[in-house]
Amino acid sequence: MKTSAVTFDDLGRSVLAVPPLARATDLTPNRAANTALIRHIESGGVTTLLYGGNANFYNIGLYEYAAVIDSLGEAAAANTWIIPSVGPDFGKMIDQAAVLKTRGFPTAMALPMAFGSTVAGVEVGLQRFAEAFGKPVIVYIKQDGYLTPESVARLVEAKVVAAIKYAIVREDPLKDPFLSKLCELVDRRYIVSGMGERPAIVHLRDFQINGFTSGSVCVAPNGSARLLDALKRKDYATAETLRAAYLPLEDCRDAYSPIRVLHEAVTLAGIADMGPMAPLLSNLEVDKHAQVKQAAVDLLAWDRMLASASPGGSR
Repeated sequence: MKTSAVTFDDLGRSVLAVPPLARATDLTPNRAANTALIRHIESGGVTTLLYGGNANFYNIGLYEYAAVIDSLGEAAAANTWIIPSVGPDFGKMIDQAAVLKTRGFPTAMALPMAFGSTVAGVEVGLQRFAEAFGKPVIVYIKQDGYLTPESVARLVEAKVVAAIKYAIVREDPLKDPFLSKLCELVDRRYIVSGMGERPAIVHLRDFQINGFTSGSVCVAPNGSARLLDALKRKDYATAETLRAAYLPLEDCRDAYSPIRVLHEAVTLAGIADMGPMAPLLSNLEVDKHAQVKQAAVDLLAWDRMLASASPGGSR
């Protein structure tokens, strides 16, 4: 597992996969299934794995936090970067900082609070968590009113920030005053698009930010890695073609639940058995499985075709 300090090159080198977390029937982490998923993602040339909302880190208590992050770090290849999450509340962040401080993870992502926070309070809380952890953090911006571009810029200036995951959904991603202002105030190399393949082309082409996160990469890592490569080369026609393959699964995620659909898709595609979701989430309703399975199986078959068609096989 990568333990060196985070650089801009790290952020742009690989798609940031955001995997689900497999659990056994008794809700303990399923090490074998999590390892199988990590190997599948790595086989497509994706070397950054960010465990956050899709892994339901919102509901991971301190009683199992150390065991979960240790098992993920141990499963990763030597050059793979594992990023755990903390929070979203301040008390949990500080408790988790004590665990992280004794381990080699170079950063962690602070999950955003949906209620019970103010901009000024979040700014102070992230500073205090970074001080307790002793390393810069990934700031996750998922909604208006959580932080402002100006508050994020102050955190960057204070050297609290390793990266910024930007994930506020807009009807038209080109029309985004928050992201536009953020790009004016901070070095764009800190920012990665945080909403998968759908807005990735606009975010990297028009806002010139550094990379993107993906959940569907957990099913099709080769295509997602090629999409990032096409965007870095400014080959937008190829990027559009590659992205189209992800939209049926992304449509399911948008229609039903991004987290729950991805969890089920990995299982239904036969990659690894993700098992039950820990409360306060629950598994996707069975009547939606057929549509999700078809989208996931088709995406995986397309990804395998890409890998077999390339001169060296998988990336």
